Amino acid sequence: MGKSSFYLSYAKVYFGIFTTIFFFLFIIAYIFANGYHAFNLDFILALNYDIADSLLPAIINTVIIVFITLMISVPIGIACAIYLTEYSDPDSKVLNIIRISTESLTAIPSIIYGLFGFIFFVIYLRWSWSILAGAVTLSIMILPITVRSTEESLKSVSLSYREGSYALGADKLRTILRVVLPNAMSGIFVSIMLSVGRIVGETSALVLTAGTVMKIPKSLFSSGATLSVFMFTAAEEGRDFDKVYATAIVLIILVFLFNMFAKFISKRMNRS
Repeated sequence: MGKSSFYLSYAKVYFGIFTTIFFFLFIIAYIFANGYHAFNLDFILALNYDIADSLLPAIINTVIIVFITLMISVPIGIACAIYLTEYSDPDSKVLNIIRISTESLTAIPSIIYGLFGFIFFVIYLRWSWSILAGAVTLSIMILPITVRSTEESLKSVSLSYREGSYALGADKLRTILRVVLPNAMSGIFVSIMLSVGRIVGETSALVLTAGTVMKIPKSLFSSGATLSVFMFTAAEEGRDFDKVYATAIVLIILVFLFNMFAKFISKRMNRS
């Protein structure tokens, strides 16, 4: 009876792995099969025709928004996680309220963040539909993910590392910067990868804050559509669906490149 239940659990694990891989490959294959006709350098980089008919503005807008969003949310998220893990009282009621609030913010639909960004950044602060308004809105949206993931990564670092650092005469701040953070860096970069995936795939919040203009921005206060926003507007207007699927291919490649870059940086930091 024990062996049969063991093999049954083993089979369930492999079935779950196989199902996940199958659907992942099926989605990728379906997108490539429908989009490879329009997937060419002319459409992506506008080599032979007007730039307004290409994906180049959307690619540039996506990269800019990802960069600005991470520059805002990652330092704040790591600092909050360090405070919650290393400095706050575990039995504090304020700490429990902060954690409950963080978990609640994670579950809020992105359209709510978009409405907030539209009312506060676009209208009240008069940033209009702009790259900056979209990036700041996304920073608020992914901040709870960054805080929770970083907090769990910091907790996973063994207490013996901290005690060893204190025994060598290091103070708390030096221990956090030189011992705790480097050992938690792999988990922190996983949270960054998840954040990048959330950013590049976001649509509703950016439609309300960054706009749908397919132009290369002249400044951070210029409106600009990302790849996901272009896909949404093109599909909604019933345009050439080959180009929509080709855009999805570009989006998948872009996410893959972001993840590879994050892994490369993580390995370099772990070696140092």
